[in-house]
Order: sequence, then C-alpha cells, then structure tokens
Amino acid sequence: MLLVAESGSTKTKWLSKEKEYQTIGFNPLFHTSDSIYTELMKHDELLKDKDKFTKIFFYGASCSSEARKKVVYDALKKYFSNAKIISVDHDMKAASVATFDGRKAIVCILGTGSNSCLYDGKDMQEIIPALGYVLGDEGSGAYFGKKLLALFLYHSLPDATTKIMKEKYGLEKEKIIASVYQRPFANVYLSGFAKIMSETSEKDFIAQLVETGFTEFFQYHVCCYENYKQYPVHFVGSIAFYFKEHLQKIANKFGCEIGIIDQEPAYRLLDWHLKEDTL
Repeated sequence: MLLVAESGSTKTKWLSKEKEYQTIGFNPLFHTSDSIYTELMKHDELLKDKDKFTKIFFYGASCSSEARKKVVYDALKKYFSNAKIISVDHDMKAASVATFDGRKAIVCILGTGSNSCLYDGKDMQEIIPALGYVLGDEGSGAYFGKKLLALFLYHSLPDATTKIMKEKYGLEKEKIIASVYQRPFANVYLSGFAKIMSETSEKDFIAQLVETGFTEFFQYHVCCYENYKQYPVHFVGSIAFYFKEHLQKIANKFGCEIGIIDQEPAYRLLDWHLKEDTL
C-alpha cells in the first residue's frame, strides 16, 4: 500500500487511499533520525497501520540535500519496516507536482516558511535559496510572527492586537526571549503567532503588515526569475490560502498572474502518486 507524506516545519500530513494521519512536522535542520523515529512511535493510529505500507513517499521542508534526506530516510526505514520503497524529497517538489497544470510556472510556498522555484513539469530551477526564519522566509508564518512579537516588545502594536497578545497568549518579554533563543523549534513558535492576524480587529494594520511581507516575497522570490511576468505563479501553504486577497493585490502590482492556491497540497500529491502507481 502507498503512503504519501507532505511535511512542513509545523505539521506532516500522511495520506493513503483509505486513510489520513497527522503528526508534527519533521525538518532535518532541527530533527535527528532518532527524534523523528521517537516522535512517530507516539502516534497510535499510524503505529497501528505502519506495517501495511510498502511504498513511502515523503516530501519535507529542508530535504534539499542528500545529507538531510538521509536523516529522514533513516528514521522512515526503521519505522516502516515492511516498506520496499522509501523516497525522501524536498517540499518544493511536492508543491511543484501538486500545482502543475501543464504550464511552466513559478511555484511558491507560503506556510511556516517560504520558498520558490520555476517548474516545467520535469525540472525545478531555484535561483534564490531559502534562508530560513533567521535570515529569510519573507511572507511566511514565521516572518509575520517575528514581526508581531518584535512590535509587541517595542510597544508599537495597535491596542486591540496588544490586548490579544497579553490576555489570550499571556506574552511577556522573558517568555518570548526564552522561546526564541533558548528552546528548540523557534520557527514553529514564531509561526504560531501568525494566526493573530486573523484574530485582531485592526484590519488596516494587518493589511499593511501582510502586504509588506508579500511585497518582500515577490521582490526576492518571484522577480528573480527571468521574464517572471510570463509565468503563472502558484502557491501552497496556509498563509497564502488565508490571505489570498492580499496576495492577489500584490501580484497585480508586480504584473503577475496568480494560478493555483492550495492550502494542503498533500491531496493533489496523493492523486498524482496513485496515477503514477497504476502506469
């Protein structure tokens, strides 16, 4: 039986033809093979069914080098002991395959992190590297979470947003500093605060924040491709999905055509693999 996994830094969606599962996200920049295996062993439903799967296709954030792929592969090989085929590839490949509509396109991820490539149905071309939440990730959940927390600590947020962050999330300086600088998975922590953008009543402030982030994303990750205006621009990820109106506005400013926007590309990915499996 075939199992497809699409993993960002926050969560992993596991899909078979009959069933779906969800675990935390696995990123080989932050996880070891042992920690991935240990985490998988905690999930009763997947653990109960794991021996059914003989073909595993895993697509994950930061799985862009052979060394990082091996971190994930070793964990999956140990966990899925009956699997005859285990493939580990980049989440950009998943996004590209899931959104391909027959046209060469710029494919973008706007979720916990951000990235882009140019895809023609066969080959991916990446010009600008994904620098992660410290140096890059423009327009991502981690980017917006970082902006909101910084403005909160600078006492520069509108009152309604400050109130949410204090009363709902109990935020204070020392908690934030410890979570960002002393604890693991700071990118996931930061990204968790992006949902405040949908919770606050300060819509004008959020619109400016979102559009600034999306403008930076287009400048660095879309305009880098020669003749970028001639290609549709596809997006996957929750940030792209929930803020699609702002995304369209910025795309219009850059003269770009928005193509597919898919919050969870795992479903399209599974369909593609099932078709390939019958050929």
